[in-house]
Amino acid sequence: MLIAPAHAQFRVEVAGVGLTQVPFSVAPFRGEAATPQKISAIVLADLERSGQFRSVMLSKADALDETARPDLAAWRQAGSDALVAGSVTRMADGRFDVRFRLWDVVAGKDLGGQSFLVNAADLRLAAHRVADYVYEQLTGDKGVFSTRIAYVTKTDQRHSLWVADADGEAAQPALSSPEPIISPTWSPDGRQLAYVSFESRRPVVYIHEVSTGRRRLVASFRGSNSAPAWSPDGRFLAVTLSRDGGSQLYTLDLNNLAAEPVRLTRSNGIDTEPTYSADGRFIYFVSDRGGSPQIYRLPAKGGNPERVTFSGTYNISPALSVDGRWLAYISRINGEFKLHVMELASGTVTMLTNTVSDENPSFAPNSRLLLYATKQNDREALMTTTLDGAIKARLSGQGGDIREPDWGPFVGVAGSGGAASVSAAGGQANAPR
Repeated sequence: MLIAPAHAQFRVEVAGVGLTQVPFSVAPFRGEAATPQKISAIVLADLERSGQFRSVMLSKADALDETARPDLAAWRQAGSDALVAGSVTRMADGRFDVRFRLWDVVAGKDLGGQSFLVNAADLRLAAHRVADYVYEQLTGDKGVFSTRIAYVTKTDQRHSLWVADADGEAAQPALSSPEPIISPTWSPDGRQLAYVSFESRRPVVYIHEVSTGRRRLVASFRGSNSAPAWSPDGRFLAVTLSRDGGSQLYTLDLNNLAAEPVRLTRSNGIDTEPTYSADGRFIYFVSDRGGSPQIYRLPAKGGNPERVTFSGTYNISPALSVDGRWLAYISRINGEFKLHVMELASGTVTMLTNTVSDENPSFAPNSRLLLYATKQNDREALMTTTLDGAIKARLSGQGGDIREPDWGPFVGVAGSGGAASVSAAGGQANAPR
């Protein structure tokens, strides 16, 4: 049985960026008024939320589509540097043909366009791909708008694992349980989620295939099994196990789960929350071996740990950017939990938020944004922020308290039934086993 989808909405709060943003325009797409999704509005919101753009509109504009030659002088006079125009046409078989073109308003240059033939269910995905194209053409970096996020909600006594668009919309349930679900983390290919479930009345680790709902139990050793983290090649899973006493780090060979887990750390403290560096050489983790929780790193195959964080007395939840430049984490300051980012090369640390209950940061796959959970108005919520903290977007879920977010990787293009689909088949955890 599937759960009714959650609906999300977001508000973009802009402060302190100014001239660093590219002024751009998105004309209403011809034919979109008769479709279930307003493509131009989704593209506009995606680009604004990235922190790289600010929208400019003419007070009076002629209708435009991808075939029109726009009056670029008028858009240039309005202050726009780029213009997106397009159309949405319903085909005889019920599918929609989405087409667009991007213009460099300043240079008067056609920057190309694309078309997508999609089912109604994939109109939002098509809009996100339009935004991806525009973002890459104008910044040189890949757009992340067609990627997905995972998060957990608690409503009454029900815990649910959701997969949603990167803007928090179109959430679909992957799992529902009366017991807690924590620490979801995407596989490098974006097809699976590893997570911790308490359905057997103790924490164990599952790997869940998102498109089919099939899952397998990968860590159910004596004691606690928690904090899964994928190696970049998808072959290993780093986990925290208490099978031999205190909580320590191990790796599991996913191609040979019958093999004994390889122990990586041996300390008198608690070692947990592992995460791999993008090149797979190191595992960063949290340990209180020095008296209070700090972030350390060690070689991925084991070795001597070295401490990474030195500012603050309580630092947890490490997340590493794919480009290898940044470490995000949560620091407790005077009893308040705040999101920080460290430039690894220089060690420079920046506090990004003024909220007090931040948790679980996760980088976008292009390393330009951070997703995290926090509390606003006594309710948990998801936020994204630029790495300077200047632009934040709030994702307000309707399905209960929202926690444990993880931003998925880039994946190949897929339409209905492909990477955009989520199945809860086999994903109900209604009774302990």
